[in-house]
Amino acid sequence: MAFLLGLGRAVHADALASGFRPARRKAEQPLLARRLMTHPGVGPVIALATEVFLGDATRFSDGKAVASYIGMIPREHSSGRRQRLGALSKQGNPLLRYLWCEAAIHAVGQDPELQRFYRRKLVQKGLGKARIAATRKLGIRLWIMLRDQIDYQEFRRRGQMRQKGCGAHAGMPGSYSGPAVS
Repeated sequence: MAFLLGLGRAVHADALASGFRPARRKAEQPLLARRLMTHPGVGPVIALATEVFLGDATRFSDGKAVASYIGMIPREHSSGRRQRLGALSKQGNPLLRYLWCEAAIHAVGQDPELQRFYRRKLVQKGLGKARIAATRKLGIRLWIMLRDQIDYQEFRRRGQMRQKGCGAHAGMPGSYSGPAVS
């Protein structure tokens, strides 16, 4: 995984588009990276980068903390009762933010739930903000999959249970949402 840290210095779209063979070999080794690759739009480079740059997923209390760590939340300039939200804070890792943006574009075309979310935001906010919203949602999904050590199918199953309003589900307080016990 150490090779990925050097990757952050110079990333070219050509190298990402051609597919990293070393990254594919490295990503197939860790179990967590393989689980992340089950999500539509997430390949070996993105899975491995997410695992490396997020580290221990349990250190984040919620999805907002993950988004803040990566820099996917707006800057805030507030005074008194007036709240002004600006552009992205970009405080986190620019490589991971870039990779998540690329993955979100592909995931929107393959995941119906993410596609509905993206289209709704596209109508409400416009192209740029819709892409960032989908990226943030994808990042939080990947964090949940890392935290709970589940694959995409289990993530979807929990989401369907949540919509039905029964049982344990990912990310909801009051229910067990820790790592899956085998």
